[in-house]
Amino acid sequence: MQTASTNIGERMGRSQELSDSKRGPVIGGHLGNKSIRDISWLLNIPRSTVSGIITKWKPLGTTATQHAATGL
Repeated sequence: MQTASTNIGERMGRSQELSDSKRGPVIGGHLGNKSIRDISWLLNIPRSTVSGIITKWKPLGTTATQHAATGL
């Protein structure tokens, strides 16, 4: 049986971008007062990713990638 720390690298590499279908539920969980740890566990994504999405969403109000948000 593999540990959670081993699975993180297998689930998502550093160069992969999280899809819109995962970014939306992260914000939904945040707005529903779920902790970053709970959101991470429920969506099976790293806590650092959840935190990064929320941090970028707060000032921009969007979960779109930067190149999509700027229209470039």
